[in-house]
Amino acid sequence: MKLRVVCRKLYDYVRYDLKEIAFPSSLPDPPHIKKRRKLTWHDRFLVLKEASRLYAASWVRDIGPELRPNDYKKDEDSEDKPRRAKKVAEEKEPSTLEDLAVAARGGMETLKPALQRVYMMRASAYRDALKSFIEGYQEGVQQVMEKKGDTTSQKTGDAPEKMN
Repeated sequence: MKLRVVCRKLYDYVRYDLKEIAFPSSLPDPPHIKKRRKLTWHDRFLVLKEASRLYAASWVRDIGPELRPNDYKKDEDSEDKPRRAKKVAEEKEPSTLEDLAVAARGGMETLKPALQRVYMMRASAYRDALKSFIEGYQEGVQQVMEKKGDTTSQKTGDAPEKMN
């Protein structure tokens, strides 16, 4: 009888507990979440095809209306707005991150000068900060030395007067 109980418990442990320990199941979804249907093989193929097309197109600098027609429709609708707003947008310079992203798409030849510019900007900013810190530190040291000089001259000047 005991052997049977031990075997049964060992079987249950391997079947349920060990599986849960090795491959823990996630918490169930909340009740208000609707489950999506699984994609068919054809739908998966279409998604993969579209994603690969967009990925390949992302390596080109200007994607163009033939690859993203929905984005260009939005631009045509916004042409009704004043031209002044567009000029402000055109005058805006790209950020460093955008610059690096465009350079990375262009390959190593364009990425190297862009990275050099970033590092040179950071180095000059660091150098300027260090210079201003040193100047401020030297001014502070001079002020302290002047105060010490004033107090020592006052003490030395006061001491002879007290002796008289």
